[in-house]
Amino acid sequence: QVQLEESGGGLVQPGGSLRLSCEVSGIIFSSTTMGWYRQVSGKQRELVAKILSGGTRNYGGSVKGRFSISRDDAKNTVYLQMNSLKPEDTAVYYCTADTTDYRYWGQGIQVTVSS
Repeated sequence: QVQLEESGGGLVQPGGSLRLSCEVSGIIFSSTTMGWYRQVSGKQRELVAKILSGGTRNYGGSVKGRFSISRDDAKNTVYLQMNSLKPEDTAVYYCTADTTDYRYWGQGIQVTVSS
């Protein structure tokens, strides 16, 4: 059974920081590309960040310079550090795991940036 368990979401003020975590089980994590997507209600999901098994990182244009993705293979966990948060970052954030034949999705976790 493959599981992606997200945590760390919640409410934060503009300009603040938040760190999301995604713990994965049921796959060989160290050889898997991990990512984060986000979705505003009624809109299409968009890529936030991706990290390859070798450590190479890619970011969506709206978050580059503010967000940072990292991974800890010993803990089977990927992180998304979010700094300088803006109200437009409010969304449901999804963790993804890309194996050779399938993309697994987490259930999503709410991030709300508001004063």
